[in-house]
Amino acid sequence: MMSNSLISNKLANIMNHAECLQSIQSRINAAVTASHRSKKLVTLMAVSKTKPASDIASLYQLGQRHFGENYVQEALGKQRVLAHYAISWHYIGPIQSNKTKAIAQHFSWVHSVDRVKIAKRLNDQRPANMPPLNICLQINISDEISKSGVQLQELPALVEAISQFPRLKLRGVMAIPGKQIGFEQQCQPYRSIYQAVNALNQPQLDTFSFGMSEDLEAAIFEGATIVRIGKALFGERKPI
Repeated sequence: MMSNSLISNKLANIMNHAECLQSIQSRINAAVTASHRSKKLVTLMAVSKTKPASDIASLYQLGQRHFGENYVQEALGKQRVLAHYAISWHYIGPIQSNKTKAIAQHFSWVHSVDRVKIAKRLNDQRPANMPPLNICLQINISDEISKSGVQLQELPALVEAISQFPRLKLRGVMAIPGKQIGFEQQCQPYRSIYQAVNALNQPQLDTFSFGMSEDLEAAIFEGATIVRIGKALFGERKPI
C-alpha cells in the first residue's frame, strides 16, 4: 500500500506534467492557427531521454502517446516497465551499427537515419511480423560538425536508395538547426528543407520532424508535422 506522502508526490507530479502539457499544447495550437494549418497535422512527441518511466507514465495518463528516446539501453528498460501502455516509441539519437537490431525490433519510428548502410541494417533486422519501420532522414542544415545528417544536395540519392528497402517506410526528414535568435532566423533553415523535400515530388514524404521547445512556433510555420519537446515538458535534463 502506498504511503500518503508517496500518493501526494505522485499527484503533484501528475499536476505538474498536466500544466506543462497544457502549456505546450496551447503554444502548438496558437502556432497552428497563426500558420493557417489544421491542428490534426501536428503531432507532439515528448522527448523523454534521461527521464524516468514514471514521468512517461504520468504524461501517458494525460493523453500523450508519442515519446522520443536517444539512448537505446535506457529506452529498452523503460519499454519493459511500460509494456502495458500503447506508446509509440521514436528513436531520435545517433545510430551506431551495433544498436540497429535493438532499434529495428523495439521502435516504431527512427528519425536519425543518414546513411544507406544504417538503413540496410534496420531493414534487414526489422522483424517480418512487424509493420515497416517509419524512417526520417536527418538533415544537417547548419553544417555543424558536431551533428549527424546529410547535406541537402545529398538528399535525392539517399531517398532513392532507402525507398528500395521493403521493411522500411520512408516518411520524411528531421533536422536540428543551430540556435537562432528571432522568428525569421529560426524559420529560414526549416523553409530551405521543406522546399527541397517538396521539390523531390515524392508524395510519401509527408513528415517533417522539426522544432523543439525554443523554436516550435517557427517550425510549425514552416511545415512541421512532428515537434520534439523535452525541456518544456520535463524540465532541464540531468546527465546520465
